[in-house]
This record gives sequence, C-alpha cells and structure tokens, in this order.
Amino acid sequence: MTTFNGAIVRLRPAAPADIPALVAIRRTPEVYARWRGGEDMSAAVEQDFAEPDSTPYVIELEDHVIGWIQWQSEEEPDYRHASMDIYLDPAFHGRGLGTDAVRTMARHLVVDLRHHRLEIDPAADNERAIRCYQKVGFRPVGIRRRSERGADGGWHDSLLMDMLAEELTD
Repeated sequence: MTTFNGAIVRLRPAAPADIPALVAIRRTPEVYARWRGGEDMSAAVEQDFAEPDSTPYVIELEDHVIGWIQWQSEEEPDYRHASMDIYLDPAFHGRGLGTDAVRTMARHLVVDLRHHRLEIDPAADNERAIRCYQKVGFRPVGIRRRSERGADGGWHDSLLMDMLAEELTD
C-alpha cells in the first residue's frame, strides 16, 4: 500500500502500532456516538484492521495520527464502484482536514484505481460530515432508513451520497 499526501494531511497504511491512538479517538463522545465499539475498544479497532475487502489508512497531521479512513470496492464489472468511511479526532474538526483526507482518498480511487463512482454514507443527522463530503463533490442520493444501530441501541438513518469521477473537486 502507498502513502498519499493531501494538501494538509497524509494518508498512510494503518499499522498495529496505530491502535492506541485510534482507540483514544474512538473513545471521544463525538466519534463513539457514530462508530461505537463495545466494551473492548482495542478489539473493535483491531477488527477494523481485519475487515475483509477493506483497505485501512490512518490520517496524519505532522506525523501524529488524527483519524482513520478506509475504502472498499465492489469489483463485479457491471456494478463496480468504491466506498469509503472516515473518522477524525474532534480536536481537529473545523480545519478542513477531513475534507482534505476525503478528497485525497477520492482522488486515489478515481485517478489511480479508475473507479467511475464513489459512495459514502454518513449518519443522516451528521451535518458536519455531510458538508465535508459535499465540498469534495459528493451529492445526496437518498435516506437509508434505520440502516445503522446507534450508541443508544436504536436504529438510525444514514444518508447515501455518491460522486461520479468527473464531479471530484480540487
């Protein structure tokens, strides 16, 4: 796997040594509310590394891990596309770092791997994430009703967003 430099952040392949930093980020209330992890957060993060068909990266700022981004793809030729997931330490929100990370990964998926369409599916009420993805070129497709279980144990809606390769912004 390759390291990618964005305008501000660097995306590098995730490694087991990153687990403590990722656990700390996942334990923040803002991230935990979306990504949860159960009683053993270290095991939850380790499970993210082992997800089949997923390619994990950490988001770095000045050599410090500040988040996670991963991508996966559907390789069936008639349905080929890629999707991604991301979380960022809330201490770094509002600085364009998430947007830079998403744009950098999207550019890799479109330019290097030749995906013509990308998907992302934030929680429907996660306005900050939705704005971030729109800045990169993602557009709302529709609500996926009760598609994910929240930290409260209830089912919550997510917003399916997609972007065609030519819609990727600089």
